[in-house]
Amino acid sequence: MNTDFLKYQAQTSPYPLGMEVSHAVGSYIYDTNNKKYLDFVAGVSACPLGHQHPRVNQAIKDQLDKYSHVMVYGEYSQSPAVQYCKLLASLLPAPLDKTYLVNSGTEAIEGALKLARRTTGRSQLISCHNAYHGNTMGSLSVMGFEERKRIFRPLIPDVDFITFNNEADLQKITTKTAGIILETIQGGAGFIQPHNDFLKKVRQRCTEVGAMMILDEIQPGFGRTGKLFGFQNYDVVPDIVVMGKGMGGGMPVGAFTASSAMMDLLSHDPKLGHITTFGGHPVIASACLATLQEITETTLMAEAMEKENLFRSLLVHPLIVDIRGKGLMLAAMTKSADITNEVILKCQDKGLILFWLLFEECAIRITPPLTISEEEIREGCDIILEVMNEMMIKE
Repeated sequence: MNTDFLKYQAQTSPYPLGMEVSHAVGSYIYDTNNKKYLDFVAGVSACPLGHQHPRVNQAIKDQLDKYSHVMVYGEYSQSPAVQYCKLLASLLPAPLDKTYLVNSGTEAIEGALKLARRTTGRSQLISCHNAYHGNTMGSLSVMGFEERKRIFRPLIPDVDFITFNNEADLQKITTKTAGIILETIQGGAGFIQPHNDFLKKVRQRCTEVGAMMILDEIQPGFGRTGKLFGFQNYDVVPDIVVMGKGMGGGMPVGAFTASSAMMDLLSHDPKLGHITTFGGHPVIASACLATLQEITETTLMAEAMEKENLFRSLLVHPLIVDIRGKGLMLAAMTKSADITNEVILKCQDKGLILFWLLFEECAIRITPPLTISEEEIREGCDIILEVMNEMMIKE
């Protein structure tokens, strides 16, 4: 591992994987020894079109030759951002028609929480146990995992928590509630899908009491579940939808979308209700536009469901007790955290990149690019089964 990486770059854990990256193309990442690794993680769902996708790269290069940053967000009309927001509006259900572009998923969460309070004039926010929405202070406040946030308290007050898929808890949403924020599919908790029309029941309760329903689509969004957004699988429309990760085809970006009536509230009383310097950056917006066009103009979303079926048919092993998730947002569940750790690390040694989930220690993350081929899926699954078989023999 590069010692300068550890010495000069701040770390997020005591044990980074430390691969020294040389280049990446398609579904593969290459290290500085020119060893190639099949990528089953896609930058934690941030690279839906794989690495160095020609359409995205060309859009970035074309925009660089025109202009880069020229003004803080929202003052000048810059074609890439305008085109992107217009296309997004055409693909979202009414009344989701106006988008605020920011720099990351967690900033988009911050904007969405502010918008819920601004729209309702209320303060209470509700989230879910084991929820993850980012790591800035507002996002941390609605994280449902006390161990990760205790040291940073005090956080935003007036936040309560419910259990995902627990209908009885919906009575906690009242006329004092500004908004409830939910991951459409709980990510860090183990790729848990909503059951028994849970999201529709949340929608109904929010409508009854005038609370805003915020859906965090940062992981499921942009085709990963077979639809452009995960919520489109569950016959529900939120008041605010939050996006990031796969949105930029590997470039850093986030956004939140709501009705024009709601979004316009951020422009007055007070004005500059949300503000960002680099949001809507023309180079980033160009990458977003190319990514969205590629996902929606091809068969990638439909193929995600076929590829899910292939993964499920191949990953049958005594060490795998369940496969959770939808489309290409999958988690192979093992019997213990020790098994999961060993599989992930040994697969990397054999040239396959897998990863962990934030809170569910038994889960093996499988979130490859949407562009991954059937042949590559078989190649990667063979490595997983080979590693697991070796582990079984040792036992």
